Amino acid sequence: MKKVLITVTNHTTLGNTDQVNGTYSPELTHVVNVFKEQGVDFDIASIKGGKAPIYGTDIEGDEVNNQVLADEDFQTMINNTLPISQVDISEYDAIFYPGGFGLLSDLATNETVAALAAKHYEQGGLLAAVCHGPAALLPINLSTGEPLLSAKSVTAFTREEEIDFGTINDIPFLLEEALSRKAARFSKVQPWNELVIEDDRVITGQNPASAHAVGVALVKQLQG
Repeated sequence: MKKVLITVTNHTTLGNTDQVNGTYSPELTHVVNVFKEQGVDFDIASIKGGKAPIYGTDIEGDEVNNQVLADEDFQTMINNTLPISQVDISEYDAIFYPGGFGLLSDLATNETVAALAAKHYEQGGLLAAVCHGPAALLPINLSTGEPLLSAKSVTAFTREEEIDFGTINDIPFLLEEALSRKAARFSKVQPWNELVIEDDRVITGQNPASAHAVGVALVKQLQG
């Protein structure tokens, strides 16, 4: 059975504000739902381990989100995430980073997680991320010294979407700009529309609407 390491943030607020934050629930639950449907195993890890902050758990009409959140096994995992220091990356076939603003304050600069991801990628592993999740790709440097992104085409949450969402003034940095400066190419479609980009073993999705499709693309590559 294929196995994915889902890496989530420990940061509980939007940047330095007091606005409750963390991982945006639907970007996690919709991908987890795809994994469950397709028989893909997964663990959830974070830098520090323990209970991971999530928000967007009360979205009306999102049955997938509600269903996964109601699952006892899922709750046990999200409340007891593995510390990244205890992860044996050789056990996994892919790493997935769901979005939410929290990771802009930890995973976007964490060199321990980045080194683990680089090792995984160079051993043939897959990397996938959605919305703000691609921020976790920023610190990944390969053994050549080159940034992973320097030869990759990616997408992520856009400037327009930050403006629409009312977060443009509170985010630690603008992800679209950071990725545009570092990646070979940054692409986007109109705000809130689905976009998934697969560049070899790096899969990125633009926004919450792209989460399901990122899960599908990841499983398709895993199953070869």
